[in-house]
Amino acid sequence: MNAWIERQRGLIDFAVANLDRRRGRNLGLFLAYVLVVFLLASVVLYGDALRREARQLLADAPELVVQRLTAGRHDLMPADWAARLEGLRGVTRVQGRLWGYHYDPAVAANLTLLVPAEGAPEPGRARLGAALARSHGLGPGDVLSLRDHVGQARAFIVDGLLDTASELANADLLWVSEADFRAFFGIAPGLHTDLALSVANPREVRKVAEKVLERLPGARVISREEMGRTYDAAFHWRQGLLLTMLSLILLAFAFLAWDKASGLSAEERREIGILKALGWDTEDVLRMKLWEGALVSVSAFLAGYLLAWLHVFHAHAPLFTAVLKGWSVLYPRFALRPEADFAQLAALALLTVLPYVAATLVPVWRAATLDPDEVMRE
Repeated sequence: MNAWIERQRGLIDFAVANLDRRRGRNLGLFLAYVLVVFLLASVVLYGDALRREARQLLADAPELVVQRLTAGRHDLMPADWAARLEGLRGVTRVQGRLWGYHYDPAVAANLTLLVPAEGAPEPGRARLGAALARSHGLGPGDVLSLRDHVGQARAFIVDGLLDTASELANADLLWVSEADFRAFFGIAPGLHTDLALSVANPREVRKVAEKVLERLPGARVISREEMGRTYDAAFHWRQGLLLTMLSLILLAFAFLAWDKASGLSAEERREIGILKALGWDTEDVLRMKLWEGALVSVSAFLAGYLLAWLHVFHAHAPLFTAVLKGWSVLYPRFALRPEADFAQLAALALLTVLPYVAATLVPVWRAATLDPDEVMRE
């Protein structure tokens, strides 16, 4: 065992010296390799982290949301619809919700006005999401003025800011009282935007949704699971868009690996011939070149992955934020939680490390199986 370890140490020392002799070429290859891994890993890490953040936020969402459809569009909920769902088997709570969108020309973005189930501010006051407060330069005690559905200016005293730990969900959010909400949008008492249903048994959500549709044929029922799939699909689409844009870099890397596999330089062939003449067998040559390729590819992969980790979880991914977050004006600020995914790490390694190592061994195997004189004469 000790002899085998010493043999591998000798092969590694020779591989390192061999790489050092072609320092300029190998440095350029190493930097290109690191760049490819960095870009790929950044997109994958950032997209997965956003999906985890969205799933965490949806954990507190209601099991079912019931909306009214009129001519295929979302409409206000009649006052008696909540009463028609009271007592439905499996449903523990039916709650009418009030929320709506308002375009604010001051920041050229849509705001979301919401009446919270608990902790609503007093009439004339409001609580702002952190991104909305930053865009207006507001803080507690300041006044936010918005024009309502008839164009009349309404002033809200900023009662406080919403919790920044959940800024992904409340970046554009404005909490107001029910009286202010109905007056701002001109919504009559008793009407609601939608209904939130709490289901006692999560395994009965689909069955309860079927019962809701039986009682309310003109409704649309959305489950928390469907909301999660929608978020996943949106982030997958954005992540795929970036990966498509990076396909040119991947293609260049594929050409680099193909060029590596297409043949050895005359200097490398002479080196293999000399090693064979000195008594190295084919297995030793292949092991030495395997160590050489592994040292380049593994070190480049680790460096690129580490840079991607720092880029995403410490620098907040400035290269991809605009594409993957999706907000046009009110960008939320939140810290993504790092989470190790060994399956993801293995997939990235197989995509980048394995092709290069294989491309390194193919031409070496062809040269190492020939006689030394024949190799050095080529």
